[in-house]
Order: sequence, then C-alpha cells, then structure tokens
Amino acid sequence: MAGQGPAALPVQLVEQPRLQKLKEMFISKFGSAPKFYARAPGRVNLIGEHIDYCGYAVLPMAIEQDILIAVEPVQTQVVQLANTNSSYLDFSTGVNNIQINKTKPQWHNYFLCGLKGIQEHFGLNNPTGMNCLLDGTIPPSSGLSSSSALVCCAGLVTLRANGKTLSKVELAEICTKSERYIGTEGGGMDQSISFLAEEGTAKLIEFNPLRATDVRLPSGAAFVIANSCVEMNKAATSHYNIRVMECRLAAKLLSKSKGLDWKKMSRLNDVQTKLGVSLEEMLTIVEEVLHPEPYSTEEICKCLGISLEELRSQILSPNMQDVCTFKPYQRAKHVYSEAARVVEFQQICSAAPANALQLLGELMSQSHISCRDMFECSCPELDRLVDICLQSGAIGSRLTGAGWGGCTVSMVPSDKLNTFLQNVKKAYYQTDGQRLAVENNSLFATKPGRGALVFVEA
Repeated sequence: MAGQGPAALPVQLVEQPRLQKLKEMFISKFGSAPKFYARAPGRVNLIGEHIDYCGYAVLPMAIEQDILIAVEPVQTQVVQLANTNSSYLDFSTGVNNIQINKTKPQWHNYFLCGLKGIQEHFGLNNPTGMNCLLDGTIPPSSGLSSSSALVCCAGLVTLRANGKTLSKVELAEICTKSERYIGTEGGGMDQSISFLAEEGTAKLIEFNPLRATDVRLPSGAAFVIANSCVEMNKAATSHYNIRVMECRLAAKLLSKSKGLDWKKMSRLNDVQTKLGVSLEEMLTIVEEVLHPEPYSTEEICKCLGISLEELRSQILSPNMQDVCTFKPYQRAKHVYSEAARVVEFQQICSAAPANALQLLGELMSQSHISCRDMFECSCPELDRLVDICLQSGAIGSRLTGAGWGGCTVSMVPSDKLNTFLQNVKKAYYQTDGQRLAVENNSLFATKPGRGALVFVEA
C-alpha cells in the first residue's frame, strides 16, 4: 500500500549471494557488519517522456537493476561512503553540514541529496552517522534512472538509520525535491516508480496529488532495453534544464494569449486545466498562438510585456542566462501530444483489444518521432538503434529517459525475442569494439520489478 513505507524483509544471506558478498566486502572495509541493507530499483519509462515536470502522467515500470546499500549506523556524526566499483572514490562528511556541489555531479552528491532531504523533512539536529557500502547494477548515465535510484536509496537508508517512518508517497515526494539540490529540475517520475513499483505491473503515475495505478501490460510481448552506449548525465549538461525552461515559457506565452494570470502559470498542464479543454484542443491552441520559428529573448519579453531583466531574474533559472533562443512551439506540441499518447496507451492496456500490441507499438514509435523532431532530445546513435530494433522485429521502439544518449525501449513479440536480440547485437554492438565490450549489460529483456525495500538478516 502507498500508505505504508517500503517493506523490511528478513532474509537468509546464504541464499542471497549478492547480499552475502556485499556483507563480506563491508566487513573488510569497515571492520564490522552491516545492520541492514536498502535497495531501490532503476526504471524504464514505456511512454511519457519529458512530461512529468509539465504536470502530466507518465507510464514507467521498475526494472531488476538496482542500487543496493549495506548500512551500519554509528555513534560518530560522520557518514562514510564506499562503492564496490573502485572507479568511484570513497567519501566521508560530517552529517550536520551537508554541502552538495552542483558543479560536479559525482556519485556521492546523489547520496547526499537523499540524506539531506530526510534530515530537513524531520528537522534532525543530531542525525545518526553511518558507514555505507554501495553496489549498483544500473548502467550509469544510461537513462534508466541510476541517479534517482541512488537518491531514493539514500533517503530510505537515512530514514531507517534514524528510526523514522514515512509512506512511500511521502518518500517519493521528498526524494523528488531533494534531487533538485544537485541542480536537476526533474518532475518526480523516477522517484515515484522507485518507491511505488510492484512486481508484474507497470504504473500510470499521476501528479498533484501523487498517485499510481496498475497498468497490466499485454501478454505475448517482451520489453527490451538497449543501451546506445552514449552517456548522458542530466546534471552535467544544460540540455535537460533548457527543455524544462522552454516548457515553462510555452505555458506563460499560451496563458498570456488566453487572458490567464500568466505569472502564476509554470506548467503546460496548468494551462489546460485552467482553460478546461482537451489535449487535442490544446494542440490547436498551440498552432494558433505560437510560431514554429525560434523565439529570441527579446521577442519573449515583448510577448509577455516584461523587461529582459525581469525575464532573467523571475523566469529563467541561473544556468539559463546565456541562452538566446527558445522553441516553445515545438516543446508544447511534444508535451500535449505525448500526454495524449500516455492516456491512449493506458486505455489500450485496460481494454486489451486483439490488436493491442500493434496499437501500443505505434504509440511508442510516434513518441520517438516526437522526441526526435519536436523535443530534439534524441541523438544519431539513438535514432540508429531505434531503426535497427524496428528492422530486427520490434513492434515499437523509442528512446527512454532524458535522451541525448542512454537507452531505447522496444516492444518485441515473445516468440521473436531470441532472433531480435541476436540481430540487434550483430547490427549495433558487434560493429563497434567499445560497444561489443559492454554488450552483455547493454541489451536485455526486462519485466516489471518491485519497488524499494529494506533487507535485514534473518
């Protein structure tokens, strides 16, 4: 239930080789045994890209790949972090004055986001210190939410170490806010699915208020994730935040043209709600009000009747000050059409017509075209991978996650799965030495996994 916090499961470590190994590494690192383990999964978004921060529902599922942390609360007010992957350096800090460096999105800063979010929520004056050893199986910078899973896992770890409880929904909302400490203006999908996921079902996740509804995926098809091997770190590049800003500007321009209080409007969903019209009607309004040619900062100021100084200080975020042109028309068209595709995807899953797979596949492929052409968040490697997946037997294929690199997700008929995997390996991974080296972790079928959990030794 969403009203309760993540379950604490007693486990026999001998039956869990990964936990057993993590415990042994922990003992050799810190000289004592962990008291509990926390796990938060990554996710794949089936449809609904770049619309959560605009207020619209998305349709992800949790995957088996996860972040797992072994934890020992300690008397000293110090957090010591170590990683099983030696390329991530150890880190330690006092728990009372958490500093998060936005200029360097290093792994420990994501942990600190979750830690700080829980501390601030409860106003913890003397939080518990901790020794933590982290093990991650989500490929980094792949669009499968490794960073949000780390924030969520750190939040869960801090909650338990300090003897506090929260519902899954509260945890998701706190972790969404606290990830912004690192400078990413995310929308909340990744954190919500990490806590609210249940085995065997995808989720329609709606916001304000946050709620999750089961979406039973049709039988007869597998979802396959393929990594383009182009890394994309949302916090390290401005692409992501520029898109958030363009959507915000689109909301303000549309509101102003319709006589709404545009200063209070920051999300495209708010405009639709205030006007009381359908998504299709919003697409017509975008065509009427906005033009496809890029807008300069001067034109935006003129449309909104504000000075450049007001635009910079009141609307644009600090790292957007030198962006000179914006594309509100294209971004709004993507958001409203993608929000409609999410609704349709859920309806097809629920009605389960005979041609459900075909219809869902078409929606996924339309979503990719919109991400590529209207939102411009694809890249040549992702486009090529989508083409290869479709040629290899996928019914639908699209980029997933923020884009500009990372992964694709494809829907493949179960009986064609093996041939599909062989064809994609040959066409995409075996043509390139670097990709070939990581192909085993880069191409896999996945099922809807469970959400965040705590394990204690039975």
